[in-house]
Amino acid sequence: MPTPSRAPAACLIGWPAAHSRSPLIHHYWLRTLGISGGYSIEAVPPEEFAGFIAELPRRGFVGANVTIPHKEHALQLAEPDARANAVGAANTLWFEDGRLLATNTDVEGFLANLDACAPGWDRTNEALVLGAGGAARAVVFGLKERGIARVHIANRTIARAEALARQFGAGTVPLAWERIDAVLPQAGLLVNTTSLGMHGQPPLALDVARLQPHAVVNDLVYVPLDTPLLAAARARGLKTADGLGMLLHQAVRGFELWFGRRPQVTDELRALVEADLTQN
Repeated sequence: MPTPSRAPAACLIGWPAAHSRSPLIHHYWLRTLGISGGYSIEAVPPEEFAGFIAELPRRGFVGANVTIPHKEHALQLAEPDARANAVGAANTLWFEDGRLLATNTDVEGFLANLDACAPGWDRTNEALVLGAGGAARAVVFGLKERGIARVHIANRTIARAEALARQFGAGTVPLAWERIDAVLPQAGLLVNTTSLGMHGQPPLALDVARLQPHAVVNDLVYVPLDTPLLAAARARGLKTADGLGMLLHQAVRGFELWFGRRPQVTDELRALVEADLTQN
């Protein structure tokens, strides 16, 4: 662990070290909770990642977030929990009894955001997930954990949806992209994990009018904050959850593990990050 003379610090490890909102989030919590600590971005190339992880305590870090391209490698360097193993990637590392542990907080970020935005969303029996990448794995794991009986996974490359369905087993159903319209009326929850609708990407062509009146729509995209999918869902009176909410909620557990206090996702924090998003 870090030497007693240093305030506890955590970091985000990535390559390249692109702009991230994580320092903004964690510094806000450190400041508002009155905790002496730090959070930095560390640019670490893949060939140096293992050595950097081994030196975390010497560098004064009590843990770290991990981002592209290190998330999969982190599983081999720490003791992953069930969530990290199921998602196939770790985004949060911390020390416990001298051991380096790993988890994937995207799962709880996804669930906590839905709980906050649409209480009771998990009373549905069916969900439709668009996409079959890493974010989709976290989402499907969370849905299965909450007991959603049937999860449809739609992907343009059906083989990827089939592989994800095999991973999660019974109740997980691959769906050809052109079959989305047929499933929409059955889904009580729609989750977009693709980049469609993101700034600079093609739009997500989908008819939300086919959804049930009580359906919930969750778009993991947060640039732009208000995607066409969310705007169309709200226009129809549906409850929605956006990608920024998931980003904020997924940071909660890491902060608690590193600094010993559980922070809150407040309107003030959201406004701070929203302002940063609009400036960059």
